[in-house]
Amino acid sequence: MAEFSLSDLETIIRERAHSGDPDSWTAKLFARGIDKAAQKLGEEAVETVIAAVGGDRQALVSESADLIYHWLVVLGVAGVPLADVLTELERRTGRSGIAEKASRQDRG
Repeated sequence: MAEFSLSDLETIIRERAHSGDPDSWTAKLFARGIDKAAQKLGEEAVETVIAAVGGDRQALVSESADLIYHWLVVLGVAGVPLADVLTELERRTGRSGIAEKASRQDRG
């Protein structure tokens, strides 16, 4: 089986976003806009935290999948390619997390 990637998921989301399929959750989220997509992302983030703190491994896996999906939807609705996020993460790997955080606080 080929490895499934975030890029694969981003492509699927992009294809479904404007499919016009009335049964597509992705199409519905895109149609409802950034506010609804961001709300769903927030809900999934909270559910992921609850699963992690509760020590429920299967729920953590499931909620993490929901979180990543909704995060990519938010990026898609906002017109931000996953590649931009990955580029930023790559840029940050050259310094410590503490130094990176301090540099962002210095910017305002």
